[in-house]
Amino acid sequence: MIDVRGRLTSWAGSLVMRRVRRKGIDLSRISFIPEATKVPLQRHGTDPVPRLAEIRGQERLHKLSLPFSFNAYLVSGYDETRTVLTDRDSYSNDIRHLFHGDGPATSDDIGGLGFTDPPLHTRLRKIVTPEFTMRRLARLGPAVERIVDDALDVFEASGSPTDLAKHLAFPVPFQTICELLGLDYDDREAFAALGSARFDATNGAAAAFGAVSAQREFLFDAVARQRRDPGPGLIGQIIRAEGDAISDVDLAGLADGVFTGGFETTAGMIALGTIVLMREEKHANLVRNGTSQDVDLVVEELLRYLSVVQVAFPRFAKEDMTLFGQRIRKGDVLLASLSGANRDGAAAGEKPEDFDPFRVPRSGHLAFGHGIHRCIGAELARMELRTVFPRLLRRFPDLALAVPESELSFRQLSFVYGVDELPVTF
Repeated sequence: MIDVRGRLTSWAGSLVMRRVRRKGIDLSRISFIPEATKVPLQRHGTDPVPRLAEIRGQERLHKLSLPFSFNAYLVSGYDETRTVLTDRDSYSNDIRHLFHGDGPATSDDIGGLGFTDPPLHTRLRKIVTPEFTMRRLARLGPAVERIVDDALDVFEASGSPTDLAKHLAFPVPFQTICELLGLDYDDREAFAALGSARFDATNGAAAAFGAVSAQREFLFDAVARQRRDPGPGLIGQIIRAEGDAISDVDLAGLADGVFTGGFETTAGMIALGTIVLMREEKHANLVRNGTSQDVDLVVEELLRYLSVVQVAFPRFAKEDMTLFGQRIRKGDVLLASLSGANRDGAAAGEKPEDFDPFRVPRSGHLAFGHGIHRCIGAELARMELRTVFPRLLRRFPDLALAVPESELSFRQLSFVYGVDELPVTF
């Protein structure tokens, strides 16, 4: 049978590419992702595709073949990724120059810490950092335990078989972030759906950044309401502390970064981590019956092994330079593969493709990124994972997949990896 849809898609893609070559790139109008950039987003189940390891073994800096007006390079080795992410002077994270303002998303919709450079990045991060220290987060501990227990009650009440993603993996981080920020729960289902859509590159940047725009509108409304009546959460605290010194745009950007960075990523970790722990009873038992130190080991290895944030924020060269023996031009983009770096034996140690809570890594993992843009919510994510896995496995000792793992629908081409449904029995 002739693949008419495929041919039409290819034809449309060719037209767009000719336009890009002629007029330059506007990310808000790109409705597909070029084939050359797919490798760091592709997986076989929970594993990166073998091609990523091949690239890491062959080239320290891999040039991607793109039709755009700049060059793009992929780094997937551990040392190379750390080098790029540590260098705060040679690169910019500001992506707004790629939005011309006439598509479904404009440069005004792109903000938050991930796409911000110093000194603005430094000022904004300084505002929120105190709330993510271990001491401050300890106050959130009882709320996280309550949220997890309530979600497990709903999970059990739904009956076996049921969807663990729907009843546990998504509600726990969603409600935790709402609690942290001081957001009410109105329209939470629609907001949660936008959280997934913004990381999905299947339909290109246009769809993803359209979801960014819609989600930020929600947060602008929340900030405006709290300007009039500051709540007890992080948004209200910042308003009371900063007043008019912080704009609604910057505050919404901060809230957006906290929400999306702490919701979809942790949801993916809970769902995928449960899959991994159900593969071997010895790993489930380690979490179920082990000490808090044992649970910590499992969580850290899950973070390394799964690397749900597959690629770090893109970095644009500020000037011409030489990197790993190759000439890089001003404006060229560097893509750092976190999933590739975390499977590099140079840092992970022996058998980096295996899940092994007792491995002795040579260096720490990069699941939360590195450098000034390292995930600010890393400790909150750890708190949630250390809470949910033991409670889940102790309460449901017979937990198992309801279908073969090969039949699960893993996300395709998503910057944050995960599953939207996880059918299980208990």
